[in-house]
Amino acid sequence: MSNFNQERLLQVLVAPQISEKATMVADANEQVVFIVAPDATKPEIKAAVELLFKVQVKSVQVSNLKGKVKRFGRTMGRRSDVRKAFVCLMPGQEINFVEGGAA
Repeated sequence: MSNFNQERLLQVLVAPQISEKATMVADANEQVVFIVAPDATKPEIKAAVELLFKVQVKSVQVSNLKGKVKRFGRTMGRRSDVRKAFVCLMPGQEINFVEGGAA
């Protein structure tokens, strides 16, 4: 964690992903889903979660979602691409977004 710039780590995590699928993953595998910066790496994501939420991270999986092509009237548009990180926490660790931090 010391070899990363702290300002960079604060910009890596964009938002938590709160959905039905993210809730099911959290209950089953002790994982939390975050939307992250497009150029974020797994070690950066791990360091950022440990810094911001004061929890221990076991592993990180990353997926890149391509934006859909949608019509806006006569013109075709495209939604932006999204990069998601599935952060697996150590047993006993938990992040509670309702209370606004680590529980």
